[in-house]
Amino acid sequence: MTSYSIEADGGSRGNPGPAGYGAVVYAPDGAVVAEAAESIGVTTNNVAEYRGLIAGLTALSGLGLDGVPVEVRMDSKLVIEQMAGRWKIKNEGLRPLATEAAALARRFRVTWTWIPRERNTHADALANEAMDAAARGEKWTSTSTHTTTRLFDPDPDPARKDEGQAADAPPEPAEKAGGPPAETDLLDGLGSVSTTTRSSTTVSPGNPWTGATRVATTLILLRHGQTPLSVERRFSGLGDPALTELGEAQAEKAAARLAGAKLDAIVSSPLARARQTAEAVAKATGLPVHVDDDLRETDFGAWEGRTFAEIRDRWPHEMNAWLADPAVAPPGGESFQAAGHRVQRARERILAGHPGETVLVVSHVTPIKLLVRYALNAPPEALYRMHLDLACLSAIDYYSDGPSVLRVFNDTAHLTFPR
Repeated sequence: MTSYSIEADGGSRGNPGPAGYGAVVYAPDGAVVAEAAESIGVTTNNVAEYRGLIAGLTALSGLGLDGVPVEVRMDSKLVIEQMAGRWKIKNEGLRPLATEAAALARRFRVTWTWIPRERNTHADALANEAMDAAARGEKWTSTSTHTTTRLFDPDPDPARKDEGQAADAPPEPAEKAGGPPAETDLLDGLGSVSTTTRSSTTVSPGNPWTGATRVATTLILLRHGQTPLSVERRFSGLGDPALTELGEAQAEKAAARLAGAKLDAIVSSPLARARQTAEAVAKATGLPVHVDDDLRETDFGAWEGRTFAEIRDRWPHEMNAWLADPAVAPPGGESFQAAGHRVQRARERILAGHPGETVLVVSHVTPIKLLVRYALNAPPEALYRMHLDLACLSAIDYYSDGPSVLRVFNDTAHLTFPR
């Protein structure tokens, strides 16, 4: 093999019937680097096959391999031909799945290959195990990532970690190593802490520590300012409170900070608190605000507007399940897993529309944490180990030929210095 490859399969017992999928990711040397399989209830063969493809592409995305050549091999003629653009999608029920798969595929250089079933045995075995579980009425998921070769660690020298250095720290200052000049500002390109504007750019060059050589697309992530619900530490999802007076001041301070940055676009959640924050930056920079519905906060359902203690008292079992599994949703609400799917869609649209540019994304705690989690290839439980202050700034560089890089997280310097 000369490229990474994905083999995926899916099926149902009855079409429609109890269904499941399986997917395998192979390294160029033929070693298995990731597997995924899941029982998905009652659905059709084609839905299960698309779900297998999405799982394989998602697993590869999680390895931080944007831009690599990938051969996708499946024994589903329909999925391969539709994804290659040679067949039209006539079943409208498959269109959302095809759209999601295409967005993931755009992160790589994909070749679509049909193979006979007898050459797809690994993925087929995983899919059949998932179908068996579905036939028993079980919700079954199996995922694994094989990391023993440390293929994706930008620091191949484990001794440096023993010396107390971070894995992505250069062995010596960048000037001595022949790389780009060392950063002198935590938020390079986001403007100085005061209102003094400095000459800078947010377009990041290639990153020598990750192997990336192309210009990055940078997303600057801004959480909205304070609202009445955040004052009382209440769950605030699709409810639409406006900013408080302090929240408006926080938005203006963030806008003053960002006025010194080179922004190419502003994209906001549709919710009022994010829109107000985005409009403050728009006023300071002269850029219009574009709205993306997929950047909205998680729907907390029956928990909207309640405190953590109130929820714990009334829904103790549901709360425990929600905290333990990102696939579990609050009563009448949305799971973090479901929110993650739409946040990834929004990210792919922004990256596709603004290659090599810097985009301000104004959103909420959950979408920003999800973007950070995906950038770091962190496990789902990482969501519970991050803290984001109101009106904070974070920044992620996305490279088409290398992994994404978190450059800034939860920066609030603009809130603690005078304007």
